[in-house]
Amino acid sequence: MPTGQALLYFIYMLAAASVILAGEALYLSFAGRRSRSMAVNRRLKRLAGDVPAEQTLQGLLRERGLTDSGDFLFGMVWLNRLYTQSGITGNPLTFAATFLLVGLAMALLLVLFNFSALASLLIFLVVGLVLPLLVLRRARNKRIQKFAKQLPDALDMIVRSLRAGHPASVAIGLVAREMPDPLGTEFGIVSDEITFGLSIEQAVRKLSQRVGFEGLQLLSVSLSIQAKTGGNLTEILSNLSSVLRERQKLRMKIRALSAEGRVSAWIISLFPLVMFLILQLLAPSYYGGVWHDQLIFPVFTVFGVWALLGDFIMYRMVNFDF
Repeated sequence: MPTGQALLYFIYMLAAASVILAGEALYLSFAGRRSRSMAVNRRLKRLAGDVPAEQTLQGLLRERGLTDSGDFLFGMVWLNRLYTQSGITGNPLTFAATFLLVGLAMALLLVLFNFSALASLLIFLVVGLVLPLLVLRRARNKRIQKFAKQLPDALDMIVRSLRAGHPASVAIGLVAREMPDPLGTEFGIVSDEITFGLSIEQAVRKLSQRVGFEGLQLLSVSLSIQAKTGGNLTEILSNLSSVLRERQKLRMKIRALSAEGRVSAWIISLFPLVMFLILQLLAPSYYGGVWHDQLIFPVFTVFGVWALLGDFIMYRMVNFDF
């Protein structure tokens, strides 16, 4: 065979191999993205990217404001606990700096528009310090409510797995694979921590600290007692699941009975603000020159604090802890 023809065949073979390899690379890339998109929780999406389980665990803990061992990262434990239980991911310092910068920018704008220094300072304190705490608290409450709805189903899944003969660690891993967030990722962290050396009681105790749901404290106590004194774990978890379901039903019943009170509280709280805005739009001169009086800001501050106190009292009247 002539040398030129052999070289041409060799080039054809290289071209064919390149097309096959390119097709395989595209398929693997598509399959990887599809497996990540089909994952039911955040932890499985990370594991679908071929990230080692230990690095995945450390990344999930760090983005929640925790150390690699699952302990709180900075000294203000109550604030660290609030950030962790809110479920917000990312650097806690970045989260805090964002609100501080926005508050500072709004305060500077008020100064430029000739507002008083006291008003600018108040806006900075509200936006930079109070607002992030309210955001974290609201995110934590919503996450706990969602977790509370998922936990009885997860316990039932663990009970069925234990009755099928699986060990507790395998049952927890099953929950981590089958349940969506937030419970799926949290139980996945528990499963990884057990794999890397923690006992089930220690891992569940850390889970209770990360989530802040009182039902997990019952689970932690149940596992601790069972480990020390023995007993039927499946029966304990089955009874705990029933208790949590009944508590959830009672909580929803109370919420339904207190719905009228909550709506009344919203109407009473928003009515003065709505009327003030309507008057400003329809009759801007209604208040005359009262805005230039030196007493207007202290009076409005006192009335605002008094209104917030009334809102807090109404909130406590229609929200029950049990």
